[in-house]
Amino acid sequence: MAVLEHVLEITNLSKYYDGKSPILKDLSLTINKGEVVVILGPSGCGKSTLLRCINGLEEFQSGDIKLNKESIIANKKVLHKIRQKVGMVFQSYDLFPHMTVMDNILLGPMKAQGREKKEVIKQAEQLLERVGLLEKRDAYPRQLSGGQKQRVAIVRSLCMNPEIMLFDEVTAALDPEMVREVLDVMLELAKQGTTMAIVTHEMKFASAVADRIIFIDEGVIIEEGTPEEFFSSPKTERAQRFLNIFNF
Repeated sequence: MAVLEHVLEITNLSKYYDGKSPILKDLSLTINKGEVVVILGPSGCGKSTLLRCINGLEEFQSGDIKLNKESIIANKKVLHKIRQKVGMVFQSYDLFPHMTVMDNILLGPMKAQGREKKEVIKQAEQLLERVGLLEKRDAYPRQLSGGQKQRVAIVRSLCMNPEIMLFDEVTAALDPEMVREVLDVMLELAKQGTTMAIVTHEMKFASAVADRIIFIDEGVIIEEGTPEEFFSSPKTERAQRFLNIFNF
């Protein structure tokens, strides 16, 4: 039996706002190499905050997060290097409007990682071709649709060669007809063995892409299991009520 390789280990993570209001409560979670974990839960339950803690964008009060056994807490001085290993795609595309698609993608690998321009361009072209946007390499963000911008944002993160990719409601700001093109890219990444943690309200997509479903409510993991287990026979009444909203 193969030994699972942990990419991410979260232990007893707690996060409070204003020093009082808990948003994450003693949460523990492990994600293995090549695993796709989808995080579900009602609005305000702590899903996005969890991703931001993993990426070092939010401080937390207690617990630990390890990326490939390297603690984020114990290595605050090199946090920027650890964050380079964690790709994150947000609801908003965060592309620089005055830069072309290619320049947006090149910026991180060249400035933060000090890589050669020729090498990064080659990788960027390959990734853009994979997501069907190579012909847009010299376009500016204003010339792209929302779905195209989000695909560029995914390529930009992938070009940093991260150990894990985090997706935070990446289709929430898209028109319905553009959602499919972004989800298809993420499904393809899953097939290729990319390690991912995904926050989404797209239930059918979650069922199709996930190796494991994590259901969070009020900062606590209420339930976890395979998509088959979670969607066909949720164990908790809270998960049942949540799925009923989506008629799932």
